[in-house]
Amino acid sequence: MTSLELGRSYLRSARRRLAILPVLRDSGGFNDVVREAQEIVELALKALLRTVGIDPPHLHDVGEVLLQHAELLPEPLRPELPGLAEASRELRRNRELAFYGAADFLPDLEYSRQDADRAMRTAEQAVKAAESVFGSA
Repeated sequence: MTSLELGRSYLRSARRRLAILPVLRDSGGFNDVVREAQEIVELALKALLRTVGIDPPHLHDVGEVLLQHAELLPEPLRPELPGLAEASRELRRNRELAFYGAADFLPDLEYSRQDADRAMRTAEQAVKAAESVFGSA
């Protein structure tokens, strides 16, 4: 198995997860959308890194690694990278809170439809970015 094949596997998984986000959102699982979106973004960004031969670290936020290797990615994609890195950082901050909550934070009550919609847009953008590279790879 090559790094590129593993990247394609990440992208397939991200696409499958992306398909379930509307179901979660429409059933009121806004926190679940945020959590799943984080994983989708993580998979998509790690897929991008694999396309250029970078073995991504075992971290949930690889945005900084993506920015460090931006010159290896196709020029048309580079303007999107800072936004994707920032979104990865933001979703990473919400990862555990959206799933576990806290003593003073009930995740199924604290996240809104707007939070879910924003997370979905970010996940869609990350998957499209990865698809743009794998389409030419």
